[in-house]
This record gives sequence, structure tokens and C-alpha cells, in this order.
Amino acid sequence: MSDDLVVLVVDDDFHVGRLHAGFVNAVPGFTALTPVGTAEQAMRTVHAHQPDLVLLDVYLPDALGLDLLRALDVDVIMLTAAADPASVRTAVRRGALAYLIKPFPNERLARTLRAYSRYRRLLADRDALTQETVDRALHALHPGETASPGERTRSATEASVLAALEPGVPLPAAEIARKVGISRATAQRYLSALAEDGSVEIQLRYGSTGRPEHRYGPAAP
Repeated sequence: MSDDLVVLVVDDDFHVGRLHAGFVNAVPGFTALTPVGTAEQAMRTVHAHQPDLVLLDVYLPDALGLDLLRALDVDVIMLTAAADPASVRTAVRRGALAYLIKPFPNERLARTLRAYSRYRRLLADRDALTQETVDRALHALHPGETASPGERTRSATEASVLAALEPGVPLPAAEIARKVGISRATAQRYLSALAEDGSVEIQLRYGSTGRPEHRYGPAAP
């Protein structure tokens, strides 16, 4: 649990808040705090628990979520029935990372959370970022969008490396190289690039001695 991203759901409807918290807990890598229903409770909980992400409704009994958005120094995704253009523009202008209109299927929220997780991984543990990494991180938030004309396309070898990965069965670079028919060093280079853009997840396998072995699998969709 210590590695999970912690999420606070803020919704004036207690039952909806619990439902959304349940959706969050069902996504691997995420843990939901107890939902709250007012702006005041949200501010107190954020200060006390410092969640990674807030899922915020627009309509709260003591304030508009759009006004609360300006006061929250934390990543925010809007989950709301407010479908008017002004609310969407205001939310984006004030820093919301995404905007989901109720009602939505739980898979839609799960997909958004997984995109947020990839965004966080791309920006983690780096002293300095390249422009390409920033572009990939921002694109990871909205993976369904059409690629821009200048965006990098996958080479045939890179696509073959990605296709060789097996869901649920992380493989070492040497095995992936054998399956594709390339050298281990070449496979390692492509795997590093795929991990950089969030397409591949890396796991460490520890033996009895020596350094841990890196194993690679496809990132969750």
C-alpha cells in the first residue's frame, strides 16, 4: 500500500462518494481515503493526509468545487454532473487534469486513473526532464487523443519488442531478444524507450545473490 497513489473523493452525495471510492480501490496501484462531502472537509483532509489526487465534484453544499480547485495544491480530476462549457473551461484554466461528466462507467474512471499513473511515472525520480519526456507525460494523461503530426511513431523493431511482451508474465531482456531475433543490447535499448513513454512496466526479481534482474511486461491499458 505504501507505493499506492492515494486518492480523495469529494462529492456531496455520500453514496456516490462511496461508489467512486470503491471504483478507485478496484484499480491496482490506487487507494482511496474515506470520501468527504464538503469543501471544508476536503481542505482539512488534504492538509492532514496529503493525497496524490483529488476527485472533485463541482456542486458542494458550502462552496463550488471550481472555487475549491484554486485553493488545492494537489492534482485534481473533476467528476461532476456540470456539463456546461463554462465549467469545463474554468476547470481546465484552474488546473484540472481531466474532466469526467456523470454518469460514467467505472471503466472510464479506471482508464483515467491508469493514465494518471503513467503520467506520474514519467515525471518521477528525475533531476531534469527533456522536452520529449514532458510531451510524453502530458500525452499520457489523454492516451485516446489523436497523435500530433510531429509525434514519434514506432519502428518495426520497437513494435516487435512490444508485441513480444506477455501480460502477467514479465520477461527478462534476454528472453525478449530471443523472441524478436535481436541482440540483448538492442532489446534493452528499445525496452528502456518503451518504459520511458509508459508502454512497458519494469519489475525487479531478486535472486539469492547479486543484482536484481529486470523483467518487462506491458503497461496496463
